[in-house]
Formats: sequence, structure tokens, C-alpha cells
Amino acid sequence: MTNALTQALPQKVKIVEVGPRDGLQNEKETIGADVKIALVDMLTGAGFANIEAASFVSPKWVPQMATSAEVMAGIQRKPGVVYSVLTPNMKGFEAALAAGADEVVIFGSASEAFSQRNINCSIAESIERFREVAQAAKQHKLRLRGSISCSFGCPYQGKVEADSVADVVQRLRDLGCDEIDIADTIGVGTARHVQAVMQRVIREFPVERLSGHFHDTYGQALANIYASLEVGISIYHSSVAGLGGCPYAKGATGNVATEDVLFLMQGLGIETGISLDAVVDAGQYISQHLGRKAVSRAGNAIVAKRAG
Repeated sequence: MTNALTQALPQKVKIVEVGPRDGLQNEKETIGADVKIALVDMLTGAGFANIEAASFVSPKWVPQMATSAEVMAGIQRKPGVVYSVLTPNMKGFEAALAAGADEVVIFGSASEAFSQRNINCSIAESIERFREVAQAAKQHKLRLRGSISCSFGCPYQGKVEADSVADVVQRLRDLGCDEIDIADTIGVGTARHVQAVMQRVIREFPVERLSGHFHDTYGQALANIYASLEVGISIYHSSVAGLGGCPYAKGATGNVATEDVLFLMQGLGIETGISLDAVVDAGQYISQHLGRKAVSRAGNAIVAKRAG
């Protein structure tokens, strides 16, 4: 019975570790570049093929990312590992290029209300702003990734239609994105809804280059990952120790914890190429530095078992 169920799932998945950027960017206390460098190096050693390491945005808006150039200069790079950075504009792109980024990330929203409230322009206008960055990335032979926020729900408009997500996928595809993330920014997605959206966007972009970025605000992230596996999605984003809260739900968790995702994949017999034990160590390192317990249930259980 188990074999019949798992045969349809991907045999191998890519986990994109977003903790050093998406996970840490909203931390109030300044985290030194040396701590971020150590974290990225531990994650590299754990076996990730893709790590979102930094963000070249204005320090005025995201003070935590002010050390991004220092971090990118200090990490021990491993051949074949893609170190990604967020680039909202050409200034950010130029900084990313100078820092030796392997991939630049641009972003849009599937919700018109979210786009208007956050950046005072329509979805179409927001994507158009990235055209120059996309062209520059191609010119310099850098990987280009597009991320779509509010793909399953929006804090302002509520429901987001699957066709709206597909429209943004088309726009990012036409800019030349190598990979596109379907993100559940507020964590409201549920399994069948996630499958419906993924099945819709697969019609616009190759399934093997689509990724799921799920937040665990309502405890649905692992269920949504499994639901996505069932429709053939084989790239997932997660954050070591569950770093990164949800800005729209006070006290709620944000990114799904990498340790929990790896434990799921291990149980399904799906290959990741990543050492769960090494990720648990990285999660403990950064959690101790932040002075709080890791959010990861699997990580905490493994630590308790080690101590037992």
C-alpha cells in the first residue's frame, strides 16, 4: 500500500534554504555578519544545493540586511551551490553582481490589493519594474528566480483566484525566470486549494521549475507540501529552525521549519541530499544566538532525544 502511494511522488526534491535571508530579515536585534556567515557555512556543509543568503534592499527598509555584502564576501562557497539574493531594483542588482551572487530573486504579488497597499502600484506595473533587472541577469548569465506572494490568500482582499496566480506566472515566465515560487505569505492555504492552484500554474510553466513556499501560520505547511508533491512539485522553500515570523498574524509562525520538511521527506523515502542532523545543529546554533527555542518540532525532538 505504501509503495503504491509513494510511487507517484517525486523521487528527489530540492530544498531551498531561506533562513539566512527570509528568516532573519525581520529580527529586531541586529545580528552580526559573523553569525550570518557561520550560519550560511553550516547550511552549506549540511548539503543544500541552494541557499538564499542575503538581500540587497535599502537598509532604511530592512536594517537587518545592511551587512549583505559582508556576508556574501565572507561565506565559504562550495562549487555547485547556488547562493541567491533578493534584488528589488537595479541598484540591488549591481550590488548582487559585485557580491558574486549566483541567482537574483525578483518578486510580485498575486493580489492586486496587496500590491497596491504595499508598493502603490498594480501587479502589472510591479512586474514591469523588474524588466531591467531580468534583462541584466540574463546578460550576466545569472539565474533569475521569481517569487509570487499571496498566492493562496491576501490579508486585504481575502481569496485570491488561481487564474490571478497563473497571470503572474505568465508575466514572470515572459521576463525569463528560471524558477518561480508560489508563496503562501499568510499561511492560509489548505491541501486541496494548494493542489488546485498548482495544477492551474503547471499549465503556464514547467512543473519541475515551480516551487512551493509555505508558511505554517495555521499549521498547514507540511500538509500543503505533501499535497504539492502529489501533483509533481519537487522544489520547496523552508527556513532552518522555523526562522521568520508572519507579519500579518501576531505571534504566528512564518516559514515552515527545514528540519520538519526534511523529516517528512525522509519518511517518504524522498532524496534531498541534505543531512538532517547537520541542519538540526545549524538550527540550534542560530536559536541559541537569538536566545529562544527553535520553532522546529522535529529539530527539538531530535535534540531532546540526543540529550536523553
